Amino acid sequence: MSPLTGSRQDSTDGSTSCSVSSSEFRLLHFDERSGIVTCATPWGRWWQTVQEVNIEVNIPSGTRGREIKVKLLANEIECMVKGEVVFKGKLFGTVRSDEMVWTIEDGNKIWIVLTKVSQIRKDEVWGSLLKDNYAADPYTLHEMRKKLDLEWFQIENPGFDFSQAKLSKAYDRIPGTPFPSQLAKAAKDASESSESKDDKE
Repeated sequence: MSPLTGSRQDSTDGSTSCSVSSSEFRLLHFDERSGIVTCATPWGRWWQTVQEVNIEVNIPSGTRGREIKVKLLANEIECMVKGEVVFKGKLFGTVRSDEMVWTIEDGNKIWIVLTKVSQIRKDEVWGSLLKDNYAADPYTLHEMRKKLDLEWFQIENPGFDFSQAKLSKAYDRIPGTPFPSQLAKAAKDASESSESKDDKE
């Protein structure tokens, strides 16, 4: 399969109007109301929704579209600006290479939108942009999972607004950290060990 260069539309070239249903409108503006959870990178940041992965790349002001190249396969991506590779590698997940879109925003950023192939599993969360790079730290990944859970609720219940909802699911523990009960036991053991040492002295 040959690499595809994504379509480009500068944000200053006008707008395209279309009609959407009330449920689609709620989902389109879900991020705007609830905020996004981003993962910082040396060149910008990335974030995700249930359906998409968004990539924002900082570029020098005045960079023209013809100086930017974004090549995409189902599992690989390469972004070049003025002949220099910004990032390149295998994606964390699979995307639809023919649905990629990128635009120049505010004259100093590239906004790349990738469409996930797998959108049916609720636990489908990208832990990093590339398989070997740009991973979200435990706290950021934790917040991404919370955000995607809320988005799934919005998709499954389009008549309601879940953008500011608080789920009762146990989110008190950041992945990779001990459970509260483990912390309590460790503190108790340390206290007993200290008391035992004092008694011997």
